Amino acid sequence: MTEYTSPSSPRDVVSGYVYFARLCSKVRLHQSGGLDPEFHANLGKGMDLWTCQFLHVDYAELEKVITTGASDQETLEWCWQKGTQPDENELAWWNSYMRNRGFRDDLSERLAMRKKDAGWEDRDDILCFFDLLDADDGRL
Repeated sequence: MTEYTSPSSPRDVVSGYVYFARLCSKVRLHQSGGLDPEFHANLGKGMDLWTCQFLHVDYAELEKVITTGASDQETLEWCWQKGTQPDENELAWWNSYMRNRGFRDDLSERLAMRKKDAGWEDRDDILCFFDLLDADDGRL
């Protein structure tokens, strides 16, 4: 049985940006064969895609930068050069948006479905997708 490594928490921060470390971590784990295949179909989609859209970069290009050995910080700086560097207010909005996805918003039903699929309907500590991801990775 293959051992897989959990990606970084979505709450891990790189220069003030939540989720970015997780995106980079998933790419590196996938490249090394250490990413659970259940993640493969969604690489570059969902929160990965939203992050790329926020920074105005293409996921495939970002993936290439990460796989050349760039650190999370170097990759983020590449995003700022290639795409955009959001200002302080945009970053605050982004972080709040990402931290709260699934909590009383358009993804609430999907979060409830994912909790049910995992057998966690009664877990009151899972209020948003960041909670779900951390629980799924064994951190919550």
